[in-house]
Amino acid sequence: MRLFWVALGCFFVALGVIGALLPVMPTTIFLILAAGCFARGSERLEAWLLDHPRVGPPIRQWREQGAIPRKGKIAACAGIAFGYGVFWLTVRPHLPLALGVALGMAACALWIVSRPAPVGPA
Repeated sequence: MRLFWVALGCFFVALGVIGALLPVMPTTIFLILAAGCFARGSERLEAWLLDHPRVGPPIRQWREQGAIPRKGKIAACAGIAFGYGVFWLTVRPHLPLALGVALGMAACALWIVSRPAPVGPA
């Protein structure tokens, strides 16, 4: 079972790396998922991810406080808006579908914005 969790964690790290390179794909959520998988499969890999100087702090802030930094909230909401724009321009949806997708994405953005900001060092 530990091998399964390590493999799944590695998969999420790979998705996180792809997300760091592509503007329409998230990064941090995949790394948070990877840390959760590594917690079940490899303490060493979990520590590596949590101690990473660039990605470790947001993961620890999420774990400890359920917090999302302001910069992360802005990036996430901008990505959601960009994604909706791409959807609108490429699919040319009818009004019910356009509204349904807009409401779903707005609900996600509202949830992100409603998370607390980090307090203190991560």
